[in-house]
Amino acid sequence: MSEATDARWPDGLLLAYYGDDFTGSTDAMEAMSAAGVPTLLCFDVPTPELLARFPGVRCVGLAGSSRGRSPQWMDDELPRAFASLAALGAPILQYKVCSTFDSSPDTGSIGRAIDIGVRQMPGRWSPMVVGAPRLKRYQAFGNLFAAVDGTGYRLDRHPTMSRHPVTPMNEADLRVHLARQTPREIGLIDFVQLASPDAAARLRTLQRDDPPVVLIDVLDEASLAAAGRLVWEQRGAGVFSASSSGLQYALTAHWRALGLVPASPGLPVAGPVDAIAAVSGSCSPVTAGQIRWARENGFRVERLDLRRALDADTREAEVERAVQVSIDALSRAQSSLVFSAEGPDDPDVLGFDDIAACARLTRAQAARRVGEALADVMLRTLERAAVSRVVVAGGDSSGEVASRLGIAALSVAAGMAPGSPLCRAWSDDPARDGLEIALKGGQVGAASFFGSVRAGRLLE
Repeated sequence: MSEATDARWPDGLLLAYYGDDFTGSTDAMEAMSAAGVPTLLCFDVPTPELLARFPGVRCVGLAGSSRGRSPQWMDDELPRAFASLAALGAPILQYKVCSTFDSSPDTGSIGRAIDIGVRQMPGRWSPMVVGAPRLKRYQAFGNLFAAVDGTGYRLDRHPTMSRHPVTPMNEADLRVHLARQTPREIGLIDFVQLASPDAAARLRTLQRDDPPVVLIDVLDEASLAAAGRLVWEQRGAGVFSASSSGLQYALTAHWRALGLVPASPGLPVAGPVDAIAAVSGSCSPVTAGQIRWARENGFRVERLDLRRALDADTREAEVERAVQVSIDALSRAQSSLVFSAEGPDDPDVLGFDDIAACARLTRAQAARRVGEALADVMLRTLERAAVSRVVVAGGDSSGEVASRLGIAALSVAAGMAPGSPLCRAWSDDPARDGLEIALKGGQVGAASFFGSVRAGRLLE
């Protein structure tokens, strides 16, 4: 497909995606919305009735929870989800993954998701774009890097991801990492090949009837736009792509070069509110710093006692205790934050296996129960306190909380930290319709993130 014939959008949707967790799903929505591509994120398979309420939408997402699930769960659940999205007719169907590629053969297998998803689209290749410079993620010769506080790390040496409690990254070469999860052929368009006039010819040598995964390096804005051009021009009759929001950033960079989206992307700015309610199930050091900031800057910060929250005899009392703390704070126009852990070295994180064992739960069951407890805290807080803006930190926690709130869909209301916009909830429940919610991944945001959400603008 030549650039001359590519310089216009097809009718209908441009992209449909399934997010492997809720925070990543809003990250992808933000990337498209900021570029001027109207996007809707659904919490269940989008129905014609729901989509009819948003006639201008060009991208539709479905928020999922597969990042923490088994391959068997994927076999049972993803075919229906992918088929429903493919039926919407977008030329690109995406399995949206985290930009730190969280996955293993047993948990959140990206390889298994690809093997399921390629059946839904006719393409002879499956592009993979993981690098996203705006999120400080970079891929070179197939190896993934991430920057923290201005210092770049190969993923297998990253201070958080190399120590992730469920899916630690012990291999930065994504070809090697992914090969542990799928027998599918895996190719690469590296940044040198991408910059050459022969990138499309190189791609054609990799294409097969049984579609291979083809990783595309992204190091900077130039390679980002080049990756977007390659995917868009070589999409054919439709492709399936397991990619981070780097795919959204790449496509919109290419569309911007063609003049299809505004030259200066941006999102509205939110106004301040007196107080917000927040819960956090994140174990990351970034979130730990944000919890400390909140404690030092006027938030009522309260730890959820995991032993009591996971014990069937004391769970109700512990959840109710945390709810009451939150409600008391909000009644004084003081923001509240209930958290389950404060960084990877928190004693409850280091001793989580023992805590789970005492509750007669597996580690995975216990982790899900923590998310459920935080969901109950947020749900009951919203039922009893006048609060219009909330935050949930942690990918798994966000899924548990958001799915319990009776929300049908989200759209972007305002910009916040890169990767975590302030969203507007759409719901048939008047009490939830219009709720403002930010879903924050563990690695997202400055120390003042919770304060920024309260202020409706980024704080220094």
